[in-house]
Amino acid sequence: MPVKIRLSRKGAKKNPFYRIVVADSRSPRDGRFIESIGYYNPMTEPSEIKIDEEKAKEWLNKGAIPTSMVRHLLNIKGIVKGIGR
Repeated sequence: MPVKIRLSRKGAKKNPFYRIVVADSRSPRDGRFIESIGYYNPMTEPSEIKIDEEKAKEWLNKGAIPTSMVRHLLNIKGIVKGIGR
């Protein structure tokens, strides 16, 4: 089962709020997920990012692949070093 760490969109129209979730790559964007490990709110200034560092590292060690945006957020929080986007 290929597992990805990706964003799941919540919030109202033109007011997005994202949960950072671990999900099977075959499930839909806002569908079923395995575990929620944080959230990202781009509407605040500065953007609000909260990620459970232990859970993120655990899933990365298990082989979960973060999407480009999640990799960028992990890089900002200092969990993953390297190129963001």
